[in-house]
Parts: sequence; structure tokens; C-alpha cells
Amino acid sequence: MAEGRTHAWDDDGFDDRVPFLARLEKEDRVALLAIGRPLKYRARGVLMHQDEPSTHVLLLLHGWTKVTALAANGYEALLALRGPGDIIGEGAALSGRHRSATVTALEPVEAVAIDQNRFTAFLSGNAPVALQLLGLATDRQRSTDRRRLEWAALSVRERLAVLLLELVRTHGTRTEQGIELAIGLSQQEFAGSVGSSREAVARLLKELRARKVVATERRRIVVLRPDVLRRIIGESAA
Repeated sequence: MAEGRTHAWDDDGFDDRVPFLARLEKEDRVALLAIGRPLKYRARGVLMHQDEPSTHVLLLLHGWTKVTALAANGYEALLALRGPGDIIGEGAALSGRHRSATVTALEPVEAVAIDQNRFTAFLSGNAPVALQLLGLATDRQRSTDRRRLEWAALSVRERLAVLLLELVRTHGTRTEQGIELAIGLSQQEFAGSVGSSREAVARLLKELRARKVVATERRRIVVLRPDVLRRIIGESAA
């Protein structure tokens, strides 16, 4: 691998940045959680719907979610994965606009919901927390901009390899067979992430299976040869 962190996926992947709650001082974190109410969601349950009015924000405590957006032509893009310590819905809460994306639980999720008015009032009286939220928004935008710039030069095959390596690093569990991705995404969700069609992603996964780079079942992928994925995106084998 090249020296230094020169790509967006090296230090700003889907979910390996510092989450919001981890950025706060303990007393601020405790105070913020105290003004909310606990909620639980089942796997595949929807936490927030795109285009609905904002009423609250969610602080995720346990479990992972996917953030997706539906375009006018029906194309669904996977925008991000959010997990423990993350905040979701804050953009709509602060802007007063409708939600820009749908958030769905990928596994059982525990969260704390804070009413929009209580959340904005808390930020008004707590500058350090407001600054940390601003820093998070800046980091997310930076990651998005870098990814958009760098992915423009990558093929769909290379983007898929990048995504698989991100998930190996952030959600990989080593097994006797290989590195199992502990977060289940469908082929459509992979397609939405890499900006391609489900059919194209299915063909690429079939190719990787034939080369024994990955093994797949329904919503289950085991990476057998991460070194091949690195070569696909132009990195040297580990």
C-alpha cells in the first residue's frame, strides 16, 4: 500500500470517522442523552423517511443503519452507514426542511430520540456541543467531496473493490472461511453505493466468485482474497 493516507477511502470511509457522541465531553454527552427518550427498532425497520417533516433527531447507541436517497427517476443511492455514537436527522432539525434521506436499520437498533425544539435549545445553550456538531458536518462534507472527486476516475469494478475493502476494515469478522462482512447489504444497496445498476454489480460479484475472491449468499459476503481487491484499485498486495 502506498505510504500515507492519500485516498478518501483510507481515512474517510463510510463509517470509520469519529462519531458525534465520542466527540463530546462526558458531561455534555450525559446531559444531551438525558433530554431524550429511548427507542428501539427491529432489523429493516425505518427510522426516518425521506421528505417527511423533521420532528426529532436520533442518537444511535447500538446497531447499524443505512442512509439512502431516492431520485426522481426511482434510482436509490446508498449514501452512508451510521452506527453507534452517530447522530441522524440533525440537518433537517437545524434547517427546518424536510428530511433529505431515509434511514433504515440493518440490525436491531437502540437509539435516543430528542425532540427538535429541545435539541435546538440545547445547542443554543451549549457552544462546545454546537461546535462539535459543526465539525462533524464539515468532516462529512469533506469526505463526500473527496469521494466524489476520486470516484469520478474509477470504474464500477474499482468502486466495488473499494467498498468491499472499506467494509472489511470497518465490519469484517475473521472466520475459518475468510473475512465475513458483519453487515448485510443487498446487491441493490451495493449498486446504490457504487453508482451503478443491480445487474452490473451482480455480474461483478459473479466474476469475483469465479476468481474465488469472495463467497456470497443472500445478504452475506465473505472476502477470501482482499489482496486481489487491493490490486483491482491499483494498490500493491498487503
